[in-house]
Order: sequence, then structure tokens, then C-alpha cells
Amino acid sequence: MTLKEISAQVASDFQKKYGRSPRWIVAAPGRVNVIGEHTDYNDGFVLPMAIDRYAVMAADVSKSSAISIYDSQAKAAAQIDISGKVTRGEPKWSNYIRGVVAGFQNRGVKVPALDVLLESNVPLGGGLSSSAALEVCTATLLETAIGKAIDPVEKALLCQKAEHEFAGVPCGIMDQFISVMGRENELLLLDCRSRETELVPMDDPTVGILIINSNVRHELGSGEYAKRRAQCEAAAKILGVNSLRDATADLLERAKGKMDDVNYRRARHVIGEIERTLHAAEGCRASNWPTVGQLMYASHYSLRDDYEVSCPELDAIVSIAESIGMKGGIFGCRMTGGGFGGCAVALVKMDVADKISKAIAEEYKKKTGVEASLFMSRPAAGASVLKAAKQESAILEPALA
Repeated sequence: MTLKEISAQVASDFQKKYGRSPRWIVAAPGRVNVIGEHTDYNDGFVLPMAIDRYAVMAADVSKSSAISIYDSQAKAAAQIDISGKVTRGEPKWSNYIRGVVAGFQNRGVKVPALDVLLESNVPLGGGLSSSAALEVCTATLLETAIGKAIDPVEKALLCQKAEHEFAGVPCGIMDQFISVMGRENELLLLDCRSRETELVPMDDPTVGILIINSNVRHELGSGEYAKRRAQCEAAAKILGVNSLRDATADLLERAKGKMDDVNYRRARHVIGEIERTLHAAEGCRASNWPTVGQLMYASHYSLRDDYEVSCPELDAIVSIAESIGMKGGIFGCRMTGGGFGGCAVALVKMDVADKISKAIAEEYKKKTGVEASLFMSRPAAGASVLKAAKQESAILEPALA
């Protein structure tokens, strides 16, 4: 469904649920990271894009003292009492929303009581940031309902804090930043140290990103991520830098004898990945898709061999993409996200995207016995106000410091 179609569906469902039309409809997208993996906690760069899969909320003022949310897909409801300070509660999925509401309360905002209908077509569990989409959608709704906007960076950080403190997920800043700041036909180059952002054009309509969900998740857990982070910190200490962002390949090679092989390879991935991400941004600006594709393959090999966060299923997807190659319309492919399952992304020619999708799905099923889920996306819009009451403006007044 397009954003326009899902908006119409949500408005209709709101009418059926609450017996009146919604006053506001807002949306926020999921994301994929085109390149720049495990660089965020090393103060590096990432290059995500918003995808055309959204969390959408329709809402109106409620006469109660609560925010009532109905998830039309899960057929599940949640009540958030706003008469006092909002805390964690049940059901668990409501904590993403609760955390954002609490963030607004902490800024001194009187949060209004609302009736809300939620619908999301961001796939769950594939590392496409359905949680960030929900948080940013909630923040956008609250901005619209009170008629005043938060600075985009502050909005993203408020949503990140909600995920940390209410959902218990120690995520980086990328997911919320791209959901807030994404723009149609543009990627977002994010400096994870300074939090500075730069929109990178991807306005060539002949190419797009194919998202391939492996539909596997190997339960190696957060323990493996914590190990990688500790290994990076150990390597940075040996190199005498605050983070691997400040290291170079030459510095690492000179210090190779001072660290064990595992820490050396972890550092080699991060240093190389930061460089690959900056080069990929240059390639996108120039519409040099073969170069961007080769950088994506190099990223995957490094994640597989040096960072050791891939898995046989993700490797199979990349191998299939390589076998199709540029002649078949694929410029490059890599795993995306934390690893050990989840999704891969491929840079492909739009005119043969359907053919490529069918070929990958068939071959992947042969190799693994698993059905993959695939869909195409061009860089999509970030958080949007789709409907506002006449007295409100879709362009919010920047007023909440």
C-alpha cells in the first residue's frame, strides 16, 4: 500500500472504531542502512534511507484523561494514563509510545488526552526499525496535536531516549534520525559523533533498493554485540585514540603486533567501513552506481570475515546477487543491520526489479529452504503530517526548545 492508501485506510478504520473522523493523521517511516554497519558506536558515519513502509496514526481529542491506542493490525489496545507522570506499562509494545509521551512531559508539555488508531506496514523483526517508526510517529502526532514542533535533532534524541529507558533497547541514533529527517529521493549521511547530517541525492529514477528479508534470526543475542563493542574499545585503546573514528589503516597496520588477531580484524572492519561509507556517499552524488555497488559488496565481505556478524543465509543472498551481477541488473548487495540474520539490501535497476526479486526468492529457497520476503523502495519521505484540522498547519511552528 502507498502512504496515501494506508492513510485512507487508517481514517476509515478510525471512523469505524471511534464513530467520528480523525482530526489528525501522521506517519513516520522505517529504514534500511545502505552502508555503514557497526560504525555508529565507533563515532563513525552511516548512510541510511527512509523506506516507503510507515507507521501511521489517526487521532482526535478524547474526553478521557488517557491516550487510548488501538492497533488495527494486531487487534490490540493500550491505555496510557496521562493524569500523572507516564511510566512503563503493559502491553509491552505500548512502552515505545509511553516513552515518547513521557519525553514530552519532561519538556513541560501538557500532553492532551487522545483517541488513536495505529496501523503500520513496516515489517516486524527484520531490522527495518519498526520501533523507531512507532516512536517518531508518536512524537509527530503529539507535535501536531499541541501545534508546536520540536527541533528535529531533539525530536530524534527524545525518541531514542524513549527506546533506551522504556523499551530497554540500547539503540544508536541512526534509526530515529532517518525516520525524522528522511527526504524523498535522498539518503542521509549521518556523522554519529557530531550528529551532523547531510542529505545525499539519489534522484536517479532508474535505480532503487531491493530489501531482502532472510526471515532468519540466529539467537546469538546482544552478548555478541557487546563483545564487538568491547573489542573495538580495546583496539582503540591500543591505538591511542578515543574511538576508531580517529584511527587510520596505516596506524592499525603499525600496531598490528600489539593486539590479538580478533581485535585487529574488528578494527580493520570499522576503519574500512567508515571510509567505504564516505566513498559511497560520493558515488551516490555522482550517480556512479557500479562504484557504490562494489563498496556494498566490500562491506559485506568485511562484515562476514572481519566482524563475523553475517550468517549462511545472508551470505547466500549476497552470493545469489553476485551471480546475477550487473548484467542482470544488480550493482551490489550486502547484509544490513546488526547481523546474525535479518535483511540484505541490493542496489538494482528498477526496470528489472521484479525479475531480480523472483530470481533471488527462488534461488534462496533452493539453497536454504526458507522463504524470503522482498520489496523495492526508493528513498522515501521522513515523518509527515498527512491531515491536520483547519486551525493547525501541516508545517509546524518551531517552538519547543
